[in-house]
Amino acid sequence: MKFRHEWKHEINYSDFLVLRQRLRAVAKPDVHAQPDGSYLVRSLYFDNLSDQALREKIDGVNRREKFRIRYYNDDISHIQLEKKSKYNGLCSKEAVTVSEETVRRILKGDNGALLESGQELEAELYSKMLSKGLLPKTIVEYMRMPFVFAPGNVRITLDYQIRTGICCRDFLNMESVTIEAAFSPVILEVKWDEFLPDIIRDAIWLPGRRACAFSKYAACRSYG
Repeated sequence: MKFRHEWKHEINYSDFLVLRQRLRAVAKPDVHAQPDGSYLVRSLYFDNLSDQALREKIDGVNRREKFRIRYYNDDISHIQLEKKSKYNGLCSKEAVTVSEETVRRILKGDNGALLESGQELEAELYSKMLSKGLLPKTIVEYMRMPFVFAPGNVRITLDYQIRTGICCRDFLNMESVTIEAAFSPVILEVKWDEFLPDIIRDAIWLPGRRACAFSKYAACRSYG
């Protein structure tokens, strides 16, 4: 498991416009972005009845993890199961592709579907659904404008229009109703390996902006 550095900043729309222009000049758009440079992200987060993942995030627990299922641009032909881990301020992500049928069965409460592919990450989620009581909790949806910079393996994203779903069972229904999250700023995220090049540090610098611990999942849980 490889851990990476991560910065998050809450910014406003004017900041977004400035950073978009700067990053277009020094970095490349992600290969999966649409012609306008962005794409839609739709995720389903898991938590237990005591909201362990949410509480650990709010309390700043040093070592924590969370599971989510995710797809992009309303394309349910490619769905990923992801486990994101945090340790000493560093982050890592493991991901595997899961089938639409598996997700539909999970949404109906048939968690045994996770054992049929033989993938370790699916089996781990199944185990923690049994041992920790994880269950589908909240839909998180937003637009993302991603950029990449090869030196340092840097990835910069601008996330905006953060919305949440009303019913987890609607996760695969692109027509389902979503509402704006209670706290929905633009989020600048920067991830890198061993070093962050100066050209990127300069490009993302904004006066009065400091790193924060904003969580899209926590913002979307404000409605329950």
